[in-house]
Amino acid sequence: MADPHAHDTAPGTAPGTDIDTGEYAALFPTLTFDRPADGVLRITLDGPGLNAVSPQGHAHLADVWLRIDRDPSVRAAVIQGAGKAFSAGGSFQLLDELTTDYAARTRTLREARDIVNNVINCSKPIVSAIHGPAVGAGLVCALLADVSVAGRTARIIDGHTRLGVAAGDHAAICWPLLCGMAKAKYYLLTCDTLTGEEAERIGLVSLCVDDDEVQRRAVEVAVQLAGMAQAAIRWTKHTLNHWYRQAGPIFDASLAYEFYGFGGPDAREGLMSHLEKRPAEFTGPTSE
Repeated sequence: MADPHAHDTAPGTAPGTDIDTGEYAALFPTLTFDRPADGVLRITLDGPGLNAVSPQGHAHLADVWLRIDRDPSVRAAVIQGAGKAFSAGGSFQLLDELTTDYAARTRTLREARDIVNNVINCSKPIVSAIHGPAVGAGLVCALLADVSVAGRTARIIDGHTRLGVAAGDHAAICWPLLCGMAKAKYYLLTCDTLTGEEAERIGLVSLCVDDDEVQRRAVEVAVQLAGMAQAAIRWTKHTLNHWYRQAGPIFDASLAYEFYGFGGPDAREGLMSHLEKRPAEFTGPTSE
């Protein structure tokens, strides 16, 4: 455990050399980066299919937080989506690999675990700016962020059961804590859509603002956090996130069931129904 009085990068962070946005772009080319304010790094999901997460992008979402954690020039991070969406979730290429390729499924399971753990363990506060659709792998970072800012008409969807797999990713580790078990079960089982307003009402997100204010407000919060006592901010985050860490076995089980499901017939049918724009006809076994 790092000493918060030894340097400005506690907890869990070693001192290092400032990293410019060009280096971030070279290391994580599926993401774009800029610095909207001193001490603030902004990560933008920017890609085809409403910023769908490709296989390479999934790996980058896992690893970028480790780099941010060790960059002494970053005191707060913002994550947002470009264009009309935060993220539409995993790309069809990624989902196809998960249903057909054991090696890809094994690799992606590890990355899914690392996205959650690396966001939780990143010492720097993370602010998400959620607008438009926010689904799947992108939603992980949006809801696990330390402060989540959602637009009123944002469309938050955990689509796992609709795809034919158990709700994995971040869902089991944080939804019951954020909005309570009754609401978590309802939305995770049904895959019904949450607007930003409803998400704030039930406690799933921190703040709800007008759609055209989302990015500005997220940066304002990040600037506020970047200007505060860094050891105090980082140790507070670290301590609060023990609520997530103690749910580690629940999280591991959810990932195991999710990725077990990707090897079965229901996930393949769920993917094909999305591609063919028709209702799914699930025929997988019903017993455990």
